[in-house]
Amino acid sequence: MSLITEFEARLPARLRRRFQSFRQPIDIQRYLDSLAYIGEERDRCPLDVMQDGQCHCLDGGLLAALALRKIGDPGLLIDIVPARDQRGRNLDDDHVLAVFRRHGRWGAVAKSNFPWLRYREPVYRDLRELVMSYFDMYFNVKGIKVMRGYTRPFDIGRLDGSGYAWDEPAARRLYRKFYARMEIRLLSPETEGLLVPVDLRQYDSGMLGVNWDWVYGAARHQQR
Repeated sequence: MSLITEFEARLPARLRRRFQSFRQPIDIQRYLDSLAYIGEERDRCPLDVMQDGQCHCLDGGLLAALALRKIGDPGLLIDIVPARDQRGRNLDDDHVLAVFRRHGRWGAVAKSNFPWLRYREPVYRDLRELVMSYFDMYFNVKGIKVMRGYTRPFDIGRLDGSGYAWDEPAARRLYRKFYARMEIRLLSPETEGLLVPVDLRQYDSGMLGVNWDWVYGAARHQQR
């Protein structure tokens, strides 16, 4: 039995019908958009994401990659990496994309708390171009553009024998391997020095409809 077949067998009938209804990447994106964004520390497996009706960008990304496999794509994940301060602490959350190709062009499915960090049409010539489409929208609570790198695609199919689709400890092992991948840097120090914060209109549009309980650094920012 394939991993996809076993995953479907473990789903309740209603959720199995929903998973089997996906035909295109945009169907997967619309399903992710229907789930509550919860940025807690727990990283669910795809089965628990669907049963609980909630996720964040990492576990939502894994579900999206699994669903892409269902419709005939490889299950590929990429991590967008934020800037760090002098102590090595991230200035924002990382962001996970499930990527796919159509007619030689790349697109992405993604779960996000932010309106402009989700779906990308398959119009990008390569992965760098796809990732850079998120650059101006990827800013933190201070309005600083924080994207600095990304990782090469991680093929979730390499770990099918682990049962990560329905077993949370196995999913956590997959996530550790995924996060261990080497970062490809996007900006030189000279280019970083040229960046300017987003303006108020861009900031407001990027924060439209967000759940502030799960915005990275929001509590510290609001206390100032």
